[in-house]
Amino acid sequence: MNPLLQRVSVDGGRPIPDAATGETIGYAPEHVVNDLEALITRARIAQPAWAALPASERGALLHAAAERVALVADELADAVSREQGKPLNGIGARVEVGAVQGWLHVNADLEVAPEVLVDDAENYSELIYKPVGLVGAVGPWNWPLMITIWQIAPALKMGNAVIVKPSEYTPLSVLALVSILNEVLPEGVLQVISGGRAVGAALTSHPAFGKIMFTGSTATGKAIAAASAQNLTRLTLELGGNDAGIVLPGTDIDAHLDALFWGAFINTGQTCAALKRLYVHESQYEQVLDALARKAAATPMGRGVDESNELGPLQNAMQFDIVARLVDDARARGRRIVTGGSPAPHLGRTFFEATIVGDAVDGDPIVDEEQFGPVLPVIRYDTVESAIASANRLDAALGASVWGDDPAQTREVALRLEAGTVWINKHGGIHPMVPFGGIKGSGYGMEFGFEGLKSVAVPVVITSR
Repeated sequence: MNPLLQRVSVDGGRPIPDAATGETIGYAPEHVVNDLEALITRARIAQPAWAALPASERGALLHAAAERVALVADELADAVSREQGKPLNGIGARVEVGAVQGWLHVNADLEVAPEVLVDDAENYSELIYKPVGLVGAVGPWNWPLMITIWQIAPALKMGNAVIVKPSEYTPLSVLALVSILNEVLPEGVLQVISGGRAVGAALTSHPAFGKIMFTGSTATGKAIAAASAQNLTRLTLELGGNDAGIVLPGTDIDAHLDALFWGAFINTGQTCAALKRLYVHESQYEQVLDALARKAAATPMGRGVDESNELGPLQNAMQFDIVARLVDDARARGRRIVTGGSPAPHLGRTFFEATIVGDAVDGDPIVDEEQFGPVLPVIRYDTVESAIASANRLDAALGASVWGDDPAQTREVALRLEAGTVWINKHGGIHPMVPFGGIKGSGYGMEFGFEGLKSVAVPVVITSR
């Protein structure tokens, strides 16, 4: 057994399968609602002393935590590859562990300085930021380590205590990460509770939390917003996306093919801000379909810990069923399955072939619903105006992209797309200093950089004279 998985595995816990094979890789503790109260008590005791440390000392400890992660990076990448399914290579498990280190290092050096608002004969007013106290971080199963660190690194740097609730599908890798970080951090500042929906619901509705951070589905985000309303808890909700991309007429397809493909198929399509519906002008429609189909068919798929693979399984049976249903519906509607389109049981339990669907139209479930898997519908358009209208028609608005070779035209179209982030000639790229978040049905609140620090803090105005 992977030594990190062995470290966090508990006798009598819930068996957690290898995403590719179904083989048990460890046993997760199954905490219950009553366990949450003990964690909250411990966090409340630890947080004031943590907040009282100079920001530079908290930053030094985050740097030290990142260095501890680096020492076990191979074992951590292996753990997340087995539990989540993503390949070690490409934009996979090793990249995810590298992002953990990067976000810790960057946040360690950030500090929100007081902002002088007015300085005249009558008023001196400045805006400062204080920790909220206790942050609840509820993470997903698709990027369990990376998204967890997005939540906890700024929260810790601002002087908060954090209780993490990982997805019940991928608890072991998060438990392992927290155990590594806690080799450096003061006791009680960072804790994890592993359990099901009842535990998550108790956490997100508990009045002890000054801030809840959640990444996941829009439906669950709405439930969290409703549950937290009684407490007026601050929220950051990074919710589902159904990101659109527009390929402008005359685009050099060969030059952008790799970025187009991986914008959609990163983590086998299991990424909130992946490209999930692609609009292509009729003049290049068949060219794009053919190029994407060839790329999809040639990209090796298999178990993530096999160094040769670049695509892995669907992480769980629930998501596999969603992908299979949407592809079957497209086929029943007469849409063209250009490549793929079927399960791949010879590879493992929840593998689905990389699939390109042609002749899809707005209103098809495969276009209007987030596939969250290795499937890309490609939709034909005749005018750029109609493509923009199609891209903006859904409530999902996490990311979007525009592809073309005229910088002025791509920027003009980008400014008209409704999404929290719009990329030009790329899709899904993130940076720890560039704010990220959704609009419309994809949530609210910003993460990363100075905006991310402010989101886990309470703004206070001090006025004198």
